[in-house]
Amino acid sequence: MSHSSRLGADRVSRTLASNRLGVPAVVFFVLSAATPLTVVAGVVTTGFAVTGIIGLPIAFVAIAALLALFSVGYVAMSRHITNAGAFYTYVTHGLGRPAGVAAAYMALLAYNLLQVGLYGIIGVAAAPQLDQWFGITVDWWVVALIAWAIVGILGVLRIDVNGTVLAVLLLAEMAIIIIYALASLLNPANDEVSFEALQVGNLFESGAGAILVLAVLGFVGFEASVVYSEESRDPKRTIALATYISIAVVAAVYVLASWAMTVAAGPDDIVGFAQEFQNGVIFVQADEFLGGTWVDIGETLFVTSVFAAMISFHNTVARYVFALGRERVLPSALGRTSASSGAPVAASIVQSVIGLVVILIYAFFDLDPLVQLFFNLGTTGGFGVLTLVTLTSVAVIAFFARHPSGENAWRRVIAPVLAMILLVVVVVLAIANYDILIGVAPDAPERWILPGLFLVAALIGLLWARFLKSTRPEVYDAIGRGANAATGISVLDLSTEEEEPGQPSLR
Repeated sequence: MSHSSRLGADRVSRTLASNRLGVPAVVFFVLSAATPLTVVAGVVTTGFAVTGIIGLPIAFVAIAALLALFSVGYVAMSRHITNAGAFYTYVTHGLGRPAGVAAAYMALLAYNLLQVGLYGIIGVAAAPQLDQWFGITVDWWVVALIAWAIVGILGVLRIDVNGTVLAVLLLAEMAIIIIYALASLLNPANDEVSFEALQVGNLFESGAGAILVLAVLGFVGFEASVVYSEESRDPKRTIALATYISIAVVAAVYVLASWAMTVAAGPDDIVGFAQEFQNGVIFVQADEFLGGTWVDIGETLFVTSVFAAMISFHNTVARYVFALGRERVLPSALGRTSASSGAPVAASIVQSVIGLVVILIYAFFDLDPLVQLFFNLGTTGGFGVLTLVTLTSVAVIAFFARHPSGENAWRRVIAPVLAMILLVVVVVLAIANYDILIGVAPDAPERWILPGLFLVAALIGLLWARFLKSTRPEVYDAIGRGANAATGISVLDLSTEEEEPGQPSLR
């Protein structure tokens, strides 16, 4: 190993702090990223209002089954590769280094859009509460800056500290959703509990593609379990359990809450009800069945739901940046961790700076924080994650075609192929219905510009990979190696048939 390689290895932390997270902690991170209360209050009611279809509850069931099918190969691959880079690493090992770097840039864009978009909704949601309770009138960006500072501080602390905060917020959030849902079920319209919204036939109505896409957006975050693999206890077991538990819990909560809305309003009236009250549907129903105090509690927890998601997405983005810095695809300084907390401090600080810049820009130009920041950027980020899940399903198939040992045909071939086919269908539906997803006219330029950002990101990644191959071959050869990239182990040591377990060669 050359002197320069040794020096570079000394400057980059080899791994994140290990053995910090068990199954519950990873589940809390994943579920917080899924923002259950935000989805129930926003995505569900938007789905009813925009599509005019009452079948969103059964759409959640269908998408949960699809993501569970995808996860068969996804978690099987996690048993062979442990790396905080998740999509980036998996695509690299399955489809090669250029595709991996393209996926990395797409992931950075998607998760940044999801994370910074939340600063808009937390400002809009919290400002009225401050006015009502304390008589304090503030602009949305003031609240956003306070939340930004807290998230930034938590981002450089021990990962298990973040997990504790998320656990408290998430449990309260889930509890209020269940209380609201039970209250609605106990007060059915016309004194009759209707199961019409749960009929499978709703998935085959005109416009059903839109509700499937909206249902996918509700699950964004489930894939983040692998991001925490390096910090988990017994990652081969922890990541698999956390992934399946997260999908099951999210699906159960969404199905219960969305079905309960149709029962309380009546299946024939829920669409009109959602169009009238929009994001306030669950709070209007709660006010009728439980009283104003429970509405105040729910609106407060809606704010903390967004805050919890901000913490989770901040940590996800920071670990992607760390993984790329460790392998020197991004500046190596971003691959450093704190000696005391084990957190990727430099990567976390960069993410905080990005958030600050976005808040200031939107405040300075007086842009709409709800529509232009939260809704448009968040929806686009969710589409990006869907695209990455689809690309990763292809990578899983390619990976196990070359490295079949240790996994049966169901995990290597059958489940991944079925998942890939179905995911491609959903991506096509997403693009076809993108104008509906962001609420613009079919000929509006943003309906193509926003999803097109990921094509631009992928092309930049491909060009950067080609640049690294020609000018910095030692960096190019280390792409996808994770902790090994930071140690200076030569590529020859890792590209022969006698590689260390879990690090198959990249072609």
